[in-house]
Amino acid sequence: MPVTSEHSEVRVPGVGLYEYLYGSLAPADEDRTAVIDLAEGTETSFSTLRTHVDSAAGWLARRGIRKGDVIALQCPNSESFIVAAHAVWRLGAVLTPVELLATPRTVAHQITDSGAKLLLTLAGLGDGGEEAAELAGLSADQVVHLDTGRGLNQMYAERNTPPVVDFDPATHLAALPYSAGTTGLPKGVRLTHRNLVANMAQIEGTGLVGRDDVIFGVLPFFHIYGLTVLANLSVRLRATVIAAPRFQLRTFLRSHEDYKVTFSFIAPPVAVSLAKDASVADYDLSALRAVVSGAAPLDDRLARAVEDRLGIRVYQGYGLTEASPVTHMNFDDDLSRGSIGRPVAGTSHQIIDPDTRAEILPPTDGGLSDAGELWVRGPQVMDGYLGDDEATAAALPGDGWLRTGDIARQDADGNAFIVDRLKDIIKYKGHQVPPAELEAVLLSHPAVADVAVVGARTGTADEIPRAFIVTQPDVTADDALATELTDYVAARVEPYKRIRDIRFTTQIPKSTTGKILHHELRED
Repeated sequence: MPVTSEHSEVRVPGVGLYEYLYGSLAPADEDRTAVIDLAEGTETSFSTLRTHVDSAAGWLARRGIRKGDVIALQCPNSESFIVAAHAVWRLGAVLTPVELLATPRTVAHQITDSGAKLLLTLAGLGDGGEEAAELAGLSADQVVHLDTGRGLNQMYAERNTPPVVDFDPATHLAALPYSAGTTGLPKGVRLTHRNLVANMAQIEGTGLVGRDDVIFGVLPFFHIYGLTVLANLSVRLRATVIAAPRFQLRTFLRSHEDYKVTFSFIAPPVAVSLAKDASVADYDLSALRAVVSGAAPLDDRLARAVEDRLGIRVYQGYGLTEASPVTHMNFDDDLSRGSIGRPVAGTSHQIIDPDTRAEILPPTDGGLSDAGELWVRGPQVMDGYLGDDEATAAALPGDGWLRTGDIARQDADGNAFIVDRLKDIIKYKGHQVPPAELEAVLLSHPAVADVAVVGARTGTADEIPRAFIVTQPDVTADDALATELTDYVAARVEPYKRIRDIRFTTQIPKSTTGKILHHELRED
């Protein structure tokens, strides 16, 4: 029997994204600050933001952009990103956000695969945009630099009026983010206006953030996590978002102090810094009341270390690009912070044995269920993958369900705990060893600054757990420390989960959203 949300059913307005974001803008909110752009040093009101969006949409329409056209956007977190994205939706066009550090070849693939007619980018990013456009067959005038005199400033000056557009939000595409796979070329995820509006309504209904919050926005806007909760939801809620182009701990801390930040959306690597970095104590974070961690599993001990140090509440959310992204939130003060909690409103989940496809039910007594693949269902689930019927059929097995590819357990109340990615599980002598569990144990050691655990081949079909470790700056990485860490883990896990090999390194490879790129370490 699927686990359903404990929240009341969500009502999804039958409107497009632009109408959902700006249609209810009240006179009392027009002069409030919508966006603080750290790179530009500007503060923009909601009224001005809406005017900028309309002017940009009118300019794009004059350039020939029509409903259904795909527009690629490669831009760091900024007011410019928000204006460009919302202008695309104002026209009923489709946004395909591009990874900021993607190679020209990768950008060209996304442009070609999505059928983008225009690339919006920055001259400040270098020549990569032009190279990508050339590889994709776009002409020079199909590349628009938002940061030049002929970019957004010209759009604002011309103040073209955008046309009236009409479409069915339930079926009309809004976004084509490319799923961050760790092997092969990413796939375009078809998200409708209804998908994205539904997910904002689901988060809004939790009361987690509101009109009076100042939200720090360092999560990449081009990733679905940042796009939904920062570039979109903050505007919808009339909160203030601080757009930060990149994560630097001191900038993060200084901004929290200077702007009295009340709420932050983070990834686990930021939580590690907040729990362990000595410089945190140099800043006044007293206005901060809570953070939400997502994009990768968060350990209970790490979350509570942040709570104890800062006196705040650490929530854990869960989602994936294919679900717009949020499907779960942990709001229970008495529950392990390592749990992703129960589904958000209008959403349900089930845990499925990946071999038999049988449902794994919640246990009837204490403890956790057996592990299986987490499946989710709700109005935020994608329409499918672009041009890939086979992958769509594999991900959407029927009856509205989406296979997440994540291994989870659940307690008697249906609270889910992510064990690991299905493809990252280490198989050691017939046992399944979850890297995330070993990473969490190692992170609790004071000598460890960061860590990743992967399965290393032994010359047979077996794998051994191998840890790649970044030590704290004042710690000597030597054989004695390796032995100490090996023994430390062995005292805290089952015998088959012990670390069998340790490699010291200076950096753990991660995606822009904080996910450890285990495949790169396995290849090494």
